[in-house]
Amino acid sequence: MPAAQLTPTGLDALPPPEMANKAEQIGVSKAGMDAPTMFALAVLAGAFIAMGAVFATTTTTGSTGMPYGVTRLLGGLTFSLGLILVVVAGAELFTGNNLIVMAWASRRVSTLHLLRNWAIVYAGNFVGAIATAALLYAGKQYEFGGGAVGDQALAIAAAKTSLGWGQALVLGALCNALVCLAVWLCYSARTTADKVLAIIPPIAAFVAAGFEHSVANMYFIPYGLFVKSNEAFVSSQSGLPDLSDLTWGRFLGANLVPVTIGNIVGGALMVGAVYWFVYLRKRSAVTASGGAG
Repeated sequence: MPAAQLTPTGLDALPPPEMANKAEQIGVSKAGMDAPTMFALAVLAGAFIAMGAVFATTTTTGSTGMPYGVTRLLGGLTFSLGLILVVVAGAELFTGNNLIVMAWASRRVSTLHLLRNWAIVYAGNFVGAIATAALLYAGKQYEFGGGAVGDQALAIAAAKTSLGWGQALVLGALCNALVCLAVWLCYSARTTADKVLAIIPPIAAFVAAGFEHSVANMYFIPYGLFVKSNEAFVSSQSGLPDLSDLTWGRFLGANLVPVTIGNIVGGALMVGAVYWFVYLRKRSAVTASGGAG
């Protein structure tokens, strides 16, 4: 008997044109979700990304003897936990939802519903991420390793708030191009293992390269600010970086705003709009002309 042939409904990965159709359908589903469900799933996503950030902070603590690139790679590999949890467990992440622009460009999602999704999910991500930071601070996880974890958290947060506005925007765009490419690759996946393997390389790459992710920064910087507020801890540590730029004002105005704008540029324009143009533009044009007739 001849060996069984894999069919399009088997284990073969979806090709890019079918991935584009799937992205469009998922965008319609996400935009049409009721607000309470959307917000609850967004809170989960914020917490999931924060747990990836916790993992990355902890594993890169005390790695000063390692080459810079190796340390960054280690942080990226561990940080990928966040998007794995979002995609496999199910949650709503603002940066990944930038791909809803594909359904919007095909006129299957209105501008109002697109912006509604982004606003609700962004708010939920913020709540989930900063709540996780507060819990980690209450649990005094920053004292682990003789305070080395806290030192690393302060160093990460200080580096992020010291970025220039334009620099943060560009790093945000590059970051979400890779994040949305990771999500895009997941649209081809047939199994959980496929999704995990598709997520890790792009996420590890953006972290290793030092790009900026708005939702991750909703954890990294507030956690650093919480640790900084503990004057007794800060005064007991030696070799800390300059913390003068680590303020709530610079977190919101000099980091979160430009990084968020950059994330939209990288995800919605550099990935979503491009793949819509390549795979969905002609079909949308035919649909529009047919409707007009």
